[in-house]
Amino acid sequence: MIFITGDIHGHHDIHKLSSSCFTVQNELTRSDYVIICGDFGLLWNNSENEKHWLKWLDEKPWTTLWIDGNHENFDMLKEYPTEDWHGGKVQKITENIIHLCRGSVFEIDGKRIFAFGGAESHDKQYRKLGESIWKEEVPSKEEIALGRKNLESVNWNVDIIVTHSVPEHIQEDLFHDEIYRTTDATLFFDEIDEKAKFRLWFSGHYHMSGWYDKKHILIYNDIVKLTDKGIERVYPFGEK
Repeated sequence: MIFITGDIHGHHDIHKLSSSCFTVQNELTRSDYVIICGDFGLLWNNSENEKHWLKWLDEKPWTTLWIDGNHENFDMLKEYPTEDWHGGKVQKITENIIHLCRGSVFEIDGKRIFAFGGAESHDKQYRKLGESIWKEEVPSKEEIALGRKNLESVNWNVDIIVTHSVPEHIQEDLFHDEIYRTTDATLFFDEIDEKAKFRLWFSGHYHMSGWYDKKHILIYNDIVKLTDKGIERVYPFGEK
């Protein structure tokens, strides 16, 4: 089974993965997956608190997969080697916590998944480069080219898309460029939206949950399970 949720921001929003919220977890195994749509945040300052929560997550019965958001320490992340996994590139933070690299296409639990992390921080004027923000948060032209190449290799045909931000036309519709700016990545996502065949597209980043339309889902504190027909809500925020 595959479950999808939004940003956890280190320990700040990790409570949704606790046994009191994510109640089905005792039925899961390492062959089940929870995908976090960016702002993982447990590679930040190597503090004892951070190590505690990494261990806590690593000991959960499922396998955690995550794409990077804008709030990651990319200096720490680049220290982990890249390897092949389920058809794409990953970095294994632990054996059971795996970063899905930008632009990769994976075959997981019978589903083809395109993953592309990264976004531009809207509060970067309050952050310090190399301490609370990193230039790598914004996807590069090379990463976009790789993502396009990998999608072309599967004829732009995937089941699930997982990104941190949404396509530009959705971002503009929701926020009118007042908070979140146009980037090469959001424009690339417009291209994907136009060319790709996909069932569902999940995005974190905006701290809201809900359907934008029949294919695009913004997700934050909710947890959903992928089903043959679509999704099933496992943990709606505010309910236990």
